[in-house]
Amino acid sequence: MSAYKNLCRRSGKDPKKSVPTKTPGLSERNRPIGIFDSGLGGLTVFKAVRRLLPGENIIYFGDTARVPYGTKSKEAVIAFSKEIAEFLSERGVKLLVIACNTASSLALEEVRGITRVPVIGVIEPGARAALGATSNGRILVTGTTATITSGAYRKLIKKLDPGAFIFEKACPLFVPLVEEGWCGKKITELVAEEYLAPLRKSGFDTVILGCTHYPLLKKMIARALGGRIKIVDSGPATASEVRAELRARGLLNPARRGRERYIASDAPDKFKALALRLLNLRVENVKVKRF
Repeated sequence: MSAYKNLCRRSGKDPKKSVPTKTPGLSERNRPIGIFDSGLGGLTVFKAVRRLLPGENIIYFGDTARVPYGTKSKEAVIAFSKEIAEFLSERGVKLLVIACNTASSLALEEVRGITRVPVIGVIEPGARAALGATSNGRILVTGTTATITSGAYRKLIKKLDPGAFIFEKACPLFVPLVEEGWCGKKITELVAEEYLAPLRKSGFDTVILGCTHYPLLKKMIARALGGRIKIVDSGPATASEVRAELRARGLLNPARRGRERYIASDAPDKFKALALRLLNLRVENVKVKRF
């Protein structure tokens, strides 16, 4: 694993991507970052980006009308993701973050194909972070049914480190439980135990929270797995990649404090209430965009 530890220190930026030949003007640097997810789970990535890049303007889109993505077909997830990417592109974003593991695993390349700005998913940053964290090379990947079925994490981790041993577990009820605001309920604890307790003696030392909703259940997941498990949340790693990409392109915003805009495809009041209750995030004036 030592060779990979060195690899993990890299930003994850693709050196083949084109970068500006001249320094972008202030108006270009002021353009917002676009972040989207199937619901409010991507706000965990939003918070990580905001923490690392306080000067950036950010537009967040939560597709609350069609959550969860993890039970939808590949074709549907691609269609939803492209619709949102086009919508955010029309608002002049300078970089797009797919803050949804399901959409990152199924629609990343399709979204890159229709946009002119860099598009960053959460799978690769999470995989790199897990390989940097593990001591024994045995990693558990949790996620939605669609993410686990896609094998995106397994394929990428094995590509980066062929010696890694991957366990995978779909936990489809976690997203609707989070979206219902039931993160601290007994029923959620029982569901976590049902999914994860049988895996306690499997020998992995690291678990990837392969859905951006799952960090909101981090304590329950840790208890269900028992032991000293290293938990990898892709949010901070994704934020680091966003910073590296913007820096390489000369697009970092020099402002001290950026602005936020929030858009949901349904139930803005519920979105606002759950953001405050679950993430301690004050979300004001949520706009609605229906497709």
